[in-house]
Amino acid sequence: MRRWLVVLTACHGSGAPAEPPPEASIAQCFDGDTVVVRKIAYGCGQPFAPDPPGCMQGGLTLVTSPPNDPRMFALEQQGRIRIIHEDETVAGDPFLDLTADSGGPVVCCGELGLLGLAFHPQFATNHFFYVFYTTTGDSMPYADVLVRYTADGDHADPASAQMILSIPDPFSNHNGGMLEFGADGLLYISTGDGGSANDPLNHGQNTNALLGKILRIDVDGGSPYAIPADNPFGNEVYIYGLRNAWRWTFDRQTNDMWIADVGQDAWEELDVLRAGSQRGANLGWSLYEANACFKPPCSTGDRVFPLDVRNHAATGWNAIIGGQVYRGTCYPGLAGWYFYTDNGHGQMSKARLNDDGTLEIVDLTGEFPGSPSAIHEASHGELYETDTLGNIYRIEARP
Repeated sequence: MRRWLVVLTACHGSGAPAEPPPEASIAQCFDGDTVVVRKIAYGCGQPFAPDPPGCMQGGLTLVTSPPNDPRMFALEQQGRIRIIHEDETVAGDPFLDLTADSGGPVVCCGELGLLGLAFHPQFATNHFFYVFYTTTGDSMPYADVLVRYTADGDHADPASAQMILSIPDPFSNHNGGMLEFGADGLLYISTGDGGSANDPLNHGQNTNALLGKILRIDVDGGSPYAIPADNPFGNEVYIYGLRNAWRWTFDRQTNDMWIADVGQDAWEELDVLRAGSQRGANLGWSLYEANACFKPPCSTGDRVFPLDVRNHAATGWNAIIGGQVYRGTCYPGLAGWYFYTDNGHGQMSKARLNDDGTLEIVDLTGEFPGSPSAIHEASHGELYETDTLGNIYRIEARP
């Protein structure tokens, strides 16, 4: 994983785009199934003279929206959160600035930085949001931290920071960072295995370690949080055996989890856990890399095997970029398909979960961004892709 940016927006927006080229205008909705991408915003420092107003700084980040809020919030890896208005223009004044340059706590870059953002389901009334970032550690070189802030209109209050969770991290890579609230109102957090290579501390299979996991906590049930009573191991751990689930998501319609776990030397994997099969699931790392035994002896046991695997040498995939199941309204031909890609491969695939638990997989043809960083939905279900230069693309269907 390198330096990435993610952004979301909504189908119903209108107005001037963030950049003058005509292809950046708001899309018309089509009932088609030919997938294309269209650039809607631009990164800074690219071949424009001068940089377009409101350009996005390159770097690893994510953008998401509060429930039923027309604004979008873009994370820049260095530590800034920027607002993207409904007309797809980027606000110049940061919503929150946690960069080291401003005296903030975020340690960047490589795979370090501001990695995740989630708004509380009752954000409209309590104004709480949560960020996940890397910073300097005490017992180890780094710490992966979850912090709650309070918003005040188009700005957050830096003084409102409340530390929720801090996880010591021995290495700079494999930091996870995806945050999402589930339909149960609980907060889910992906963590990397701690980094280096080959999971040297065997975090993946250790259910007492918080690294190499998807965690599940109740941010409303205690101070700073409570452990849900039905968590499988009596701690924050909900799903284990992950290497670096950089991007995973819930299907907003079914509550199934789609988890793209970045591999080691040979394999990338995509796991799908139905709503009733998530608690305590073991995705295998580091006994397995995808379907291949990695640290023998390898017993399948209760291991959940991936539904799509990509071999590095055979396919060119080397860092899977998980996406989202399309549940928007603009493009009915895309409904129910999960879209995903790879940072090294650059092409796009779609998959649909069959009733028997298998995947129908289609590798799409066409022109797609090189070095993609993420695919994610807006609050209304439309999908957006970003690349490592900070460009933002809308995924569309043409007749």
